[in-house]
Amino acid sequence: MIQITTLARLPQSYKVLFTGFLLVIGVGLLMAGAQIMLTHGMADGKPGLSINDIIYSYHGNRSGSKLESMLNGQMKAMAPDEVRFEMIQWARDGAPAAEWSKTIQPLFQKYCLSCHNAESGLPNFTELAAVQKIAEVDEGASIGSLTRVSHIHLFGIAFIFLFVGWIFGLAEYPTRWKLILIATPFAFLIVDVLSWWLTKYHPIFAWLTMLGGIGYSIASTVMIFTALAQMWVPQATWPEMWKNDPDAAA
Repeated sequence: MIQITTLARLPQSYKVLFTGFLLVIGVGLLMAGAQIMLTHGMADGKPGLSINDIIYSYHGNRSGSKLESMLNGQMKAMAPDEVRFEMIQWARDGAPAAEWSKTIQPLFQKYCLSCHNAESGLPNFTELAAVQKIAEVDEGASIGSLTRVSHIHLFGIAFIFLFVGWIFGLAEYPTRWKLILIATPFAFLIVDVLSWWLTKYHPIFAWLTMLGGIGYSIASTVMIFTALAQMWVPQATWPEMWKNDPDAAA
């Protein structure tokens, strides 16, 4: 019978290696959550992540333009209310070129071009065509952006879950729950990414995005904290469910 070591019996060098990885991943997950709150979490103009934020991000706020959504959301603090109102009204009027040079362009130059310029990689607001594009009805994320973000998430985050699950696989834990916890992040990652595409076409699927994120976050947190505890906390203080794992290595 092949004997596989457990986290508690690892050499100190491997414990330090795995601990460093898990701590960095844990902080990374917290930063990812903060980034979501600061981007998608402001899509409806209100702090905190809500179903409307998800709908506006992927399905769009089809009662207005992307420009309006941004000015009422995460860019709200970048310009005074009267300036934002003038920009929004221009977009609602169909973004006419006749008003661009005299009235609207100076506002964009003053409040937007520090970020939205030709060198930034963001939409270039020095050009009327670029501004008119985001002044169209907001239909949410484009197919191109969904494809790009989906493959980055699936490839990148899958590797994170692979290594977290690999380390957790050495834990002393009831086998059924161990298998469920290892599989859960991958399943919910697929649900999360799939929900973006479904929400693009119907807002009711926004709930799946919330479910997917919560699901893999909880499973990852349990695995990370369990692995850290089993590497550094004395076995005498472990919960009974860890001590009684019939498949734990001898």
